Amino acid sequence: MPALPDSLTLGSLRVETPVVLAPMAGVTNAAFRRLCAEQGAGLYVCEMITSRGLVEGDQHTRDMLVFDEAETRRSVQLYGTDPAYVGKAAEILCAEYGVAHIDLNFGCPVPKVTRKGGGGALPWKRGLLAAILEHAVAAATPYDVPVTMKTRKGIDEAHLTFLDAGRIAQESGCAAIALHGRTVAQAYSGTADWEAIGELVAHVDIPVLGNGDIWEAADAVRMVEQTGAAGVVVGRGCLGRPWLFRDLAAAFAGERVSTLPTLGEVAAMMHRHAELLAQHMGEERGCKEFRKHVSWYLKGFRAGGDLRRSLALVQTLSELDGLLAQLDPAEPFPVHELGAPRGRQGSPRERVALPEGWLDDADGAGCAVPEDAAAGSGG
Repeated sequence: MPALPDSLTLGSLRVETPVVLAPMAGVTNAAFRRLCAEQGAGLYVCEMITSRGLVEGDQHTRDMLVFDEAETRRSVQLYGTDPAYVGKAAEILCAEYGVAHIDLNFGCPVPKVTRKGGGGALPWKRGLLAAILEHAVAAATPYDVPVTMKTRKGIDEAHLTFLDAGRIAQESGCAAIALHGRTVAQAYSGTADWEAIGELVAHVDIPVLGNGDIWEAADAVRMVEQTGAAGVVVGRGCLGRPWLFRDLAAAFAGERVSTLPTLGEVAAMMHRHAELLAQHMGEERGCKEFRKHVSWYLKGFRAGGDLRRSLALVQTLSELDGLLAQLDPAEPFPVHELGAPRGRQGSPRERVALPEGWLDDADGAGCAVPEDAAAGSGG
């Protein structure tokens, strides 16, 4: 069995642990990235931003490009469907924001995105995909910033695109490609197809990162061993569990450990998370942002319904501390939650929302796909 990789090389960028935090809308802001980075080494990617919004100076887009003072390597995921917009946005990120890494999103399954030909629908247009990647790489190369892409297996099982996407990424000069082992039609349901990740590894020479169903550090090790992937991308598995990155760092260093924090230790992590949010957003907004994380942190613990509801309405850090003090600090971690899916799952879709006639042409070179300044995130 080959040795586990202990680092990840993306062009000129070396990541100490072959682990990447996946962008998640409303979750992977500067505070959450800092929290995760405090737990272990890796690459922590900013929430996805739209190329059109950035190029046209949209304030909301610019406001999302906030980095913590401890983020010495800035990584951003960019969404776009127009090669010119994507190229210009990549240049802005390099020149004005000093990013060290740009990832392009071609995996988002949200209907409002795929309906316009973006996200996971776009790789069907091979020519268009190539043009977007080439523009991004050309813009980032003078700054020595690596460009990667993330995609899914395809639109559905009858319209797979991941092998062509890998070839195009390599030919376009991308430093790596990440594959979520699900189709757009699956969204987040079912089981990720790790065999497809292994197939892509054998198909290209650039590094392949595997994504999908990594709930524990042991899952990441197993994925890499089974597929030969150069590293992993972690999304929903870290919701309410930022210490997962500690376990991942240990696992890739050859130490098979699993963090099982007591409820008291989880409460301390909750306080730290809210504190960081308050530092970046102000106390009122930071506490509101924190509310969505409460159910993830307390998943499986015996905290009562009234306390959970109060925590989900918290308005100040002092109020949060008072409520956290009501938790039993000695309660052990609910081991039955280990390996269990977290976050959204849903059901597979009978039909993926696509532009009219989208599947009629598998090239799309030169086709005009309107840029969306307010797309979704993830993939």
